[in-house]
Amino acid sequence: MSTDHPNTASGVLDDVEELDALDAIERRREDLESPRAEAWDLDDERPGEDFDDDEDDDDDGEVLIELIVLDMAGTTVSDDGLVERAFALAAERSGIAVGDEFDAALQYVRDTMGQSKIEVFTALADGDVAAAERANAEFEGAYAELVGEVGVSEIPGARTVIEQLRAAGASVALTTGFAPVTRDAIIDALGWQGLADVVLSPADAGRGRPAPDMALTALLRTATGSVESMVVVGDTVSDIESGVNAGAGLVVGVLTGAHDREVLEAAGADEVIDHIGQLPLLLGLGRVATAEGADGAAAGAADRAGDASAGDE
Repeated sequence: MSTDHPNTASGVLDDVEELDALDAIERRREDLESPRAEAWDLDDERPGEDFDDDEDDDDDGEVLIELIVLDMAGTTVSDDGLVERAFALAAERSGIAVGDEFDAALQYVRDTMGQSKIEVFTALADGDVAAAERANAEFEGAYAELVGEVGVSEIPGARTVIEQLRAAGASVALTTGFAPVTRDAIIDALGWQGLADVVLSPADAGRGRPAPDMALTALLRTATGSVESMVVVGDTVSDIESGVNAGAGLVVGVLTGAHDREVLEAAGADEVIDHIGQLPLLLGLGRVATAEGADGAAAGAADRAGDASAGDE
């Protein structure tokens, strides 16, 4: 898999379906229904300007956007099935889920995407911590092997979105259920060193998702004023639940990863967008960063979800 990808905003969008999607987002921005979202200052489209320069915000009771917490795999980083492939290798090498147990274990991995991997393996090992640690070590090693073999790439537009958010005055945190060594290997492969204000794994915060620990640790480390000033964005139920549990002012689902719109909304997402490139528009920063490739990623995720559902029937 090539790591070459666009990092800059595309020109005039001429794809009719993409324009329809943007129109839908614009309409949703103008009529937000979530109790957490309705007080947000999402209507001032000023690309490149600071979120905090509206002198009337305090008078209007609007909440300023100070921190955006972004998930990695499936939200800003393309997964392409690497997690499932790494799990299959780890299961074989560790013996934690073999034979008739494998399919049920793989489905559990799909259902718990976004959670701390050591916690997932502990559940699969029926609480056997030593077995879980062996399996997790095999998983981390297998994932690193796959990254080395096939590479890793961003969800198209992710880097541009992060740069745009920071240029507008917000802090950005990247979070993941991977161990720090795997997380850092992904960051290095993408050339994302220093791109975000903070990068966190469960080991840095305490508990993994759906607990709020990583989001709240990001809030503390960036000196964000309140949870209402925080946006949490992710592609899994665990991502959404962690944002809700943290009391985030806005929780946004994306469709380029593990779970579909209905599932994300049921988990508590205030908004669901097709891909991360649409986040700036939702937050009032203008048009999408890039559309090229991201819709394909969303379609691929939908296909994988369909395949998983078919496997359950």
